[in-house]
Amino acid sequence: MKWLSILAALAAACCLALGSERQSVGVRGREAHLRLHPRSGFLALFSSPVWLAGGALMVLGIVLNVYALATAPLTVVQPIGAIAVVITTVLNARIQRFRLNPLTIWAILACVLGSAGFVLTAIVATEENPAPTPDQERLTAILAMSAAVLFAVIGLIVRRRPSAFVFILGAGVMFGFVAVFVRMASIHFLRGDPGGLFGIPWYHLGIMAAVGLLGVYFVQSAYRHGPPDLVVAGLTVIDPMVGVLTGIIVLHELQPHLPWWVGLCMGAAAAVATLGVIALSRHHPDVIQRREVAQRKASASAAED
Repeated sequence: MKWLSILAALAAACCLALGSERQSVGVRGREAHLRLHPRSGFLALFSSPVWLAGGALMVLGIVLNVYALATAPLTVVQPIGAIAVVITTVLNARIQRFRLNPLTIWAILACVLGSAGFVLTAIVATEENPAPTPDQERLTAILAMSAAVLFAVIGLIVRRRPSAFVFILGAGVMFGFVAVFVRMASIHFLRGDPGGLFGIPWYHLGIMAAVGLLGVYFVQSAYRHGPPDLVVAGLTVIDPMVGVLTGIIVLHELQPHLPWWVGLCMGAAAAVATLGVIALSRHHPDVIQRREVAQRKASASAAED
């Protein structure tokens, strides 16, 4: 069963990579409409066949990942998603016809190795399949909704000066909480608990829908201001960190009497992965090109004035 879950997670990573690239192309193709009509512009994406194809791949990836999360521990499933960063980077470079600079390659390696190392180390630190208590589930719900409100406010603040990194950070946090609630919902479902929908509490479903939709909005916004491999790298770094830290701190999945080096390794891996995302957001060829275009436009505007 665990090997089947791993295969499902691998397939989900491939769908995430391909779907992200296609949706990024779809968003860029509607950039003019999105810029003129920011409030209703996202509805125009549903008329883009490329964007819809990417969305279908993303949905298939989500279904496969839900199956993997329901049948295997979070700390086994999450590191596999790092493969999507490599696939997206190679695919995007081929399609956009640019060469990756050394800093970008090192940044991607840092994202992949750091995020995988963080979650793999967490396997040593966490209990296998612990069942959260109702109080722990309610506390997780409060944290998820508080994070959603916080990032919604931040999204409104940075709307005039958008940043791909901010949108990626918000999306990673949102989908990290979605993964936690998928895991908790699967426990209720597999135990056959009474109440809710198939044993899943209604507030679980509501939070997954609200937080997931906000995460989707952040992802689409990130596609407008950054390359798809940066978006995928951010998600595969931030998402598992939020999920694992929530499991350790809130759901008390931490094993007792752990050696001191486990926490040190997790902190080091998290730092490496985070630095990789920051470096990617600054030195990726696509980001550099966007920055140069923006500088030329600013210079031209200043010369006209």
